[in-house]
Amino acid sequence: MPSFRYISWSEYGDLAEALAKRISAAGKKYDLVVGLARGGIPVSMVVSDRLGLRVDFLKVKSYRGIAKRASPKISSTLTEDIRGARVLVVDDLVDEGDTLASVLRHLSKSEPRTLETAVIFKKPWSKTEPNFFIETTDKWIVFPFELNEVKTLRKARGRGKVS
Repeated sequence: MPSFRYISWSEYGDLAEALAKRISAAGKKYDLVVGLARGGIPVSMVVSDRLGLRVDFLKVKSYRGIAKRASPKISSTLTEDIRGARVLVVDDLVDEGDTLASVLRHLSKSEPRTLETAVIFKKPWSKTEPNFFIETTDKWIVFPFELNEVKTLRKARGRGKVS
């Protein structure tokens, strides 16, 4: 069982703001933010708002529980046409990198002009390097919008009470 790091709403807001500032400071121009559902929705909303960009979403699933990965499955499509667009893909974290790599392969078929990535957390073992990130960590990050889900999964695995 991995060690956990619990993120409060306040800390999450600070991290999302820091990511938006880091992207803005790079001086690059984008036409669209693509948030990855589920975890990337809140941070992509902050990034798109702070950068003054439209936002669209892809639903991608790659976990079946705590530290139990599955092959990434993209189960939705974009409503925006990204051909020739400068696209920034935003998610909460990149773990092994398979999800982000799958999304980049999927989106590149639509021939965007550029395709870059931004995440709050990056795992040190990730095979996919995001263009922007705030922090590298080896902990299992528990975001404030998934507390009950993690509590339920930990109890099911016999790990007891979540604090």
